Amino acid sequence: MSRSILFTPTAREQFLAALAYIVADDPAAARRLRDRAEESLSRLADHPESGRVLPEFPDLPFREVVVSPYRFFYRVKDDVVWVVAAWHSAQIPGDPEDVGRD
Repeated sequence: MSRSILFTPTAREQFLAALAYIVADDPAAARRLRDRAEESLSRLADHPESGRVLPEFPDLPFREVVVSPYRFFYRVKDDVVWVVAAWHSAQIPGDPEDVGRD
């Protein structure tokens, strides 16, 4: 079963802010990150369990896909893969239960 992949408003804002920051210095690098993220996240439509369990929160129902240097946190709900956060790997993640409330 193929699922939809959607960003919460917070995750969309985080990812667009990261791309805006990168594009200011290197537009080509921003395009490469966007393309790599799209490719990696699109695999979740058919393989939603392929991301790893969050090492910081192994008991929560969230997983992540790493598109270096960014981490995309997601959760599967019904037929949708919800990307709930997009953080630079240097950031210390907060509780995804708080982030995923969008």
